[in-house]
Amino acid sequence: MASEDVVHFKDSTFQTEVLKSDLPVLVDFWAVWCGPCKAIAPVVDELATQYKGKVKIGKMDVDHEQTVPQQFGIRSIPTLLVFKGGRVVDTIIGAVSKSKIEESLKKAMDSAALRQPMRTRPAAPDEGGRARQFTNRRIEMSTSSPRHRKIVITDDPP
Repeated sequence: MASEDVVHFKDSTFQTEVLKSDLPVLVDFWAVWCGPCKAIAPVVDELATQYKGKVKIGKMDVDHEQTVPQQFGIRSIPTLLVFKGGRVVDTIIGAVSKSKIEESLKKAMDSAALRQPMRTRPAAPDEGGRARQFTNRRIEMSTSSPRHRKIVITDDPP
């Protein structure tokens, strides 16, 4: 049985309870028939009590709520997604140790980079005199063969 500190998310409430939350949010995508899901359930309950008021921790049953799991490409359960500022900042797939989940939560709570918006360079005019926005993001694409493409997106240091 889930702790009273564990929130049960629904497709209809996901936007307000997770994406617009002021706190980091851990969502455990699970199902009743899933053995590994049952194995990590006590850990998720324990963390919900331990991090109450610091992190919102909840579960979403993929058999009853299917829209959100499809939107986030959940293909294996248990999958734990950590959200901060309305975006996924970490993904954990499978039954893992409490320390692994805690590490992910602490990283989301302490991450100064996630609290700051991406820096942009001043706008520079393009050929038509319109302003262009540049960011500190670099995109590299390599094609070693027609079937294999690699795209690397990196942020330059500030």
